Amino acid sequence: MAYIRTKICGITCVEDAVCVAENGADAIGLVFFAKSPRCVSIETAQKIVEKLPAFVSVVGLFVNQSVDFIKEIISAVPLDYLQFHGDETPEFCEQFNRPYIKAIRVRGEDDIQAALNSYKSARALLFDAYHPNTYGGTGDAFDWCMLPEKINHSWILAGGLNPDNVIAAISQTNAVAIDLSSGVEKDKGIKDHNKIKQLMHNVKGFQAA
Repeated sequence: MAYIRTKICGITCVEDAVCVAENGADAIGLVFFAKSPRCVSIETAQKIVEKLPAFVSVVGLFVNQSVDFIKEIISAVPLDYLQFHGDETPEFCEQFNRPYIKAIRVRGEDDIQAALNSYKSARALLFDAYHPNTYGGTGDAFDWCMLPEKINHSWILAGGLNPDNVIAAISQTNAVAIDLSSGVEKDKGIKDHNKIKQLMHNVKGFQAA
């Protein structure tokens, strides 16, 4: 059974980050997009990262933000990956000399294929649900049947995942990496530690089966 990589995004406080790490997730996501209810300041991000154990990756999430802003964050917060959720071009994503993840809001199979053709330099593509006014974190899932049977690129399943449906999602899509935010929350930006524990318990149980 493949090891399922798990990232919990939208971390806003040290306590939630520690919970995620202690329960065995591989990565956390820090949102630096001001319009998001999960946005964190540089100071908060620094405190969160400081308390993480070794080998838990830190991903910084950006949405159509300026080069100068992103460079300011990179210089202040030790990020392992950059995650772009807006309309950033491959050339834009490549200029920061960091491995990057490109989020794709899936409306149809064409969106997936276009991303595979365009973002070959991405460390991974993240397939999320499309919403006309929101860049992720909606709690909605897209139709997993739109995913090709074989994807010749590292990719991550996101959108509408939670402890109750995560195993069905992995089983149907053969995803080996998943990304959750609202599915393990009490409220926007406030994680539910019991949901995180249940999620990781379910994922580990699936891996061991």
